[in-house]
Amino acid sequence: MRVRVRLFARYREAVGREQLDVELPEGGTVESAWAAVVARHPDLAKFRPFTLFAVGHEYVTPEHPLRPDDELCLFPPVSGGRDHDVYRVVEAPLSPDAAAAAVDDPGAGGVVVFSGVVRNETAGRPVKSLEYEAHVPMAEAKLREIGAALHTRWPGVRRVAMLHRVGRLEIGEVSVLIAVAAAHRAEAFEACRYAIDTLKASVPVWKKEHFEDGEVWVGLQGG
Repeated sequence: MRVRVRLFARYREAVGREQLDVELPEGGTVESAWAAVVARHPDLAKFRPFTLFAVGHEYVTPEHPLRPDDELCLFPPVSGGRDHDVYRVVEAPLSPDAAAAAVDDPGAGGVVVFSGVVRNETAGRPVKSLEYEAHVPMAEAKLREIGAALHTRWPGVRRVAMLHRVGRLEIGEVSVLIAVAAAHRAEAFEACRYAIDTLKASVPVWKKEHFEDGEVWVGLQGG
């Protein structure tokens, strides 16, 4: 079946077109349409954790089934302050550049991005990979609570993005991203530090460390 995909803002500029048609099997979903678009335009892949989807005039989930001749809209992060902060737990790879773009705000004088990266050892013990698991609805609610606290504690904070990845991650991959845009650099640094420290202490995400000679769960996150 054929589905029309409309592109907005930076997505339109990246692709060089306002819309394109993709062919999907019957029963195809929003996620499969996104995959078809990214197959043609790989540069969009890094924006997956920040992308909003709509069919008609309603937002939909990636699992939403599409019908022939549906029009699917791909929205990058929208402007407009804290109402459009980003708080998500995702399986897709995370991009620091995309996180910085997600908090872009004309009133910000500084943007701080923290990337938590999978390292190759723990206490001298070689690590092969990590596996993250989360209670997703509660984790995203906790991320929103932390974001609200940032806006309260540091009134100069303009935009916030907090994302945590789940699933199996290899050495060097980004597991958590926090981006804070604020009027002044001091607020951005302080708010970002508070966000990651609070996230690690309170957000229900667990990790399993895979070693050459075994594995162990660490919770909430540790390390």
